[in-house]
Amino acid sequence: MTEPTVPVRPRWTALLSLASLGLFTAFYGPIQVLLGLQAQELAPEHKEVALGVVSGLGAACSVIANPLFGAISDRTTWRIGRRLPWTAIGAAGGVASLGILAGAPNIVIMALGWCAAQLTLNAMQAALFAAVPDQVPLRQRGMVGGWLGVGQTLGIVVGSGLAAAVGGIAMGYLVCAAFLVVTTVPYLLLRKDTTIEATERPRLRVRDFWINPVRFPDFGWAWFTRFLLNLGNSVAIVYLLYFLQDEVGYADPDSGVFVLTAIYAATLLSTVVIGGVWSDRVGRRRVFVCWAGNVMAAASLVLAFWPTWTGAIVAAAVLGLGFGVYLSVDFALMTEVLPAATDRGKDLGVINIANSLPQVLAPVLAAPIVTHLGGYPVLYVLSALVGVAGSVLVYRIRSVN
Repeated sequence: MTEPTVPVRPRWTALLSLASLGLFTAFYGPIQVLLGLQAQELAPEHKEVALGVVSGLGAACSVIANPLFGAISDRTTWRIGRRLPWTAIGAAGGVASLGILAGAPNIVIMALGWCAAQLTLNAMQAALFAAVPDQVPLRQRGMVGGWLGVGQTLGIVVGSGLAAAVGGIAMGYLVCAAFLVVTTVPYLLLRKDTTIEATERPRLRVRDFWINPVRFPDFGWAWFTRFLLNLGNSVAIVYLLYFLQDEVGYADPDSGVFVLTAIYAATLLSTVVIGGVWSDRVGRRRVFVCWAGNVMAAASLVLAFWPTWTGAIVAAAVLGLGFGVYLSVDFALMTEVLPAATDRGKDLGVINIANSLPQVLAPVLAAPIVTHLGGYPVLYVLSALVGVAGSVLVYRIRSVN
């Protein structure tokens, strides 16, 4: 397969963004609010450990699911396309999984439901994101990455808002599931997809999931810098609900998470598309990613040294400014270091391990720090240091300006 050259139409970009809105609503309604409340209800004496175990197991499933379903979609030869079927299958599985979470009577079923949600929603994400390098020319990828970032950001807001507003954990899960259906169907009905013949289908071998960073150093550095920046961000937000409750002393922490998320989203939306378009026009990616990462690190330092409600508001605003540019430009950068056009879905899935693996490690790092090694100030300083390291190392990528 060759790189696409025909510009994508605004309608396709809008529907892709809408589908990503539903996807990330289904992800972040649980992550931001529902899982924390459910852990607190089912295991009130050990809520931090319960949330860490459930979140970590789910993230471990996503580490497997994203590259696996990306590889499967690369090799799908159905006439209706190779990405759309897995978008539909993933969305349907996500709806069923959220239903399991809605009725979970204990931590074990809660963990199983969240693992199922991570598996299926990551199948949908792998197919959605692989459609971009399939169909979008290089000169438009910052812009399209920006609109994907809009969908992701609004998904965080809508997910948190629905979870906090509907009244009840079970209803929160069900409303997020219904919203996923409503936002995904229009994208599926557009039926714009790429196809391959059976003779073009590459073999699928376990060893193909290992992409040698010595042979493909730019891919390796891109993966590692994304991992560090996401690890810093995951460490910062994994216990945000409990930070507001126990450190800040905010009276209504679940509503507080929604307020902070809305502020973060507002500032993010002010930079996410502009940053991507600006990067497309000047033909540079690394400088945008570097400065965005440093701004995100500054937000963590605000939380470390100003643990108040006002400080949390400032940190949310600063984080949004940096993460907006990072979302659009880093996605475009990643699509430019993929080793092979025939394996875009699989390779983007491997890249996305750098998003999900930090979710596994963040609770492991955060739990002992919060409980025994200095508390939230130490946690947020660590978050900032990891983010700065990722920002600096992006300059080790040589093939992208």
